Amino acid sequence: MFYLILAIISSALVSVVMRISQRFTRNGMTLLASNYVMCTAAAAFLAGSPIPTGEGSGLTILLGCISGVLYLLGFVLLQYNIRRGGVVLPATFQKLGVLVPTIAAITIFGETPRATQLLGVGIAIGAILFMQGRTGKAEMSNLPGLLASLLCGGVCDVMSKVFETWGNPAHGDCFLVFTFLVATALSIGVCVAKKQSVTLPDVLWGLALGVPNYMSARFLLWALKEVPAVVVYPTFSVGTIIAVTIVGVLAFREKVGKRKLIALGMILGALVLLNV
Repeated sequence: MFYLILAIISSALVSVVMRISQRFTRNGMTLLASNYVMCTAAAAFLAGSPIPTGEGSGLTILLGCISGVLYLLGFVLLQYNIRRGGVVLPATFQKLGVLVPTIAAITIFGETPRATQLLGVGIAIGAILFMQGRTGKAEMSNLPGLLASLLCGGVCDVMSKVFETWGNPAHGDCFLVFTFLVATALSIGVCVAKKQSVTLPDVLWGLALGVPNYMSARFLLWALKEVPAVVVYPTFSVGTIIAVTIVGVLAFREKVGKRKLIALGMILGALVLLNV
């Protein structure tokens, strides 16, 4: 549970750094590319040798490359959906991506959740939907894009569980090296294709963003070794929501309406049920 808490804290720090960086940066894709450069460097440093050797090397590289594609694709889909219908529905469907690894943990990896954990998952999903408020038919016209975002984020999370289950535990950092290396290459390619300029603030804030981003991914892998995935993924998702909300209120003086307060209460109840 210790690593899961650290993963939640790191994930919340990603949102905090992104929030602060908005005042100083100009090009989102340049920021993202620099972030992945830092993630790749951190993973390579901790791995010692970034190229895996021995049993399971091919699987490590393959799963890492797939994760890297999904990482960047998820970001592109999020940007696309926000342009099409605002931020509310894309944020909701992104959070609901937790359904995919939770269902996979039960159907593919054979984990058997307790009744209280199933209830906790249901309450957590209900709280996420309730927090986002009501939406109209026009906003739902982009349903294919929203579902693609949900599946992309969810399958990306499943890759971590696939590696933890069938991969070589000694290759954990190598798996992350290839994940972030592929994401770096693709994001740089997008920057070149869009002819985005490279500014010093974009690079520096991107590098700063990469530190908690990498640690979140690493701690999540460690958490999956000691806690069932059916608990890890919902707890990670709703725990990050709570942490980000607390920071938003205390550090950025953001207002929390009645709907969000009720949803946060539901989330706290869900966390208790998930971990009893």
